[in-house]
Amino acid sequence: MDGPRHTDNPCQGICGDARLVARAARPAGTVVDVRGVRIGGREVIVIAGPCAVENEEQLLATARAVKAAGASILRGGAFKPRTSPYSFRGLGHEGLRLLALARAETGLPVVTEVMDARQLDAVAACADILQVGSRNMQNFTLLDEVGRSRLPVLLKRGMSATLTEYLHAAEYVMAAGNDQVILCERGIRTFETSSRYTLDLNAVPMLQRETHLPVLVDPSHGTGHAWMVQRLACAAVAAGADGLLIEVHIDPARALSDGENSLTPEAFARMVEQVSAVAAAVGRCTP
Repeated sequence: MDGPRHTDNPCQGICGDARLVARAARPAGTVVDVRGVRIGGREVIVIAGPCAVENEEQLLATARAVKAAGASILRGGAFKPRTSPYSFRGLGHEGLRLLALARAETGLPVVTEVMDARQLDAVAACADILQVGSRNMQNFTLLDEVGRSRLPVLLKRGMSATLTEYLHAAEYVMAAGNDQVILCERGIRTFETSSRYTLDLNAVPMLQRETHLPVLVDPSHGTGHAWMVQRLACAAVAAGADGLLIEVHIDPARALSDGENSLTPEAFARMVEQVSAVAAAVGRCTP
């Protein structure tokens, strides 16, 4: 009989031959512990901060605000991959220094992006989680290197990647020896132009069914519109996401990167309240 073949074996589904990420490899699921913050457990973890580190005042003010509102981890970009070479591309090593300063003051663990294997030692010295961004999802040399680093890795889905391609990227990290991998759905390119990307919430239950890795959702990049972030964050939690990655800026209108999809601290605090209510409704909780 012609037509697609269906199977109940996850390794023959979206995982392909990616055996290490498959649910069968660890049926109980993986919980990634980041300095006491457990990602993949009952708690829904909120990671928040600016798209790019711009200066000390901006970063510290934002870090204090997101911690007060309920964020468990601080995000911020020191090295920024941008579509245009003329856009703000981050402060680089100075940005790392400021992230270390914010971590010391607030006590929040830090996640920041590493774009190149040559940056890895410097980033690892200042970060608690290494982020591999959408544009580098299939940078296999980088995946091998972060796999050898042993720090937790936040792997974002490529903007044009299928889930099978995405899980094979995660397999590269795990095959290099690092089983502390966190997946992050951040929107994919479709024919729709009303939003920056199309946030694929289908990915959340599918990934959780077929893998043992924690799954986060980034509604900031996934929509490109700050006014949509709260609704999609709540929807992501309702769909089962283990956490959220949210862009927050003290003055989005003046942001050097992604101000259009960044929440103000006040809007972020309201979002956390709504997310907490949804989490409770589906049998989860927030820290």
